[in-house]
Amino acid sequence: MASLGLWIAVPVGWLYVGSQVQFLTGSVGAALAAAMIGFVLTVALVVRLLLWLSLKLGDLREARGLPSSGSAPLEGVLVVSASVAFVLFLAWFYLLSGASPFPIS
Repeated sequence: MASLGLWIAVPVGWLYVGSQVQFLTGSVGAALAAAMIGFVLTVALVVRLLLWLSLKLGDLREARGLPSSGSAPLEGVLVVSASVAFVLFLAWFYLLSGASPFPIS
């Protein structure tokens, strides 16, 4: 669930914050800066949280006498969730937003 939140809730939340910054300041540049900086920092924090949870899971597995799975499950979940998010973004961008991959002359 946290990886889905990483690629869905975090960007949507920062887009909302950016829209509020633009509304208050009237500056698109300030809104984009706030959204991009906030997004990058939040992703860094969430990835650290996910890494910590993965390490705790390994510690708990070892305490129960089970073999540690390392960080491989976390890496797989992040790669798959990022890939799915990227494909969904491309589908939205080219199919639903009205953007064309070829410029019309």
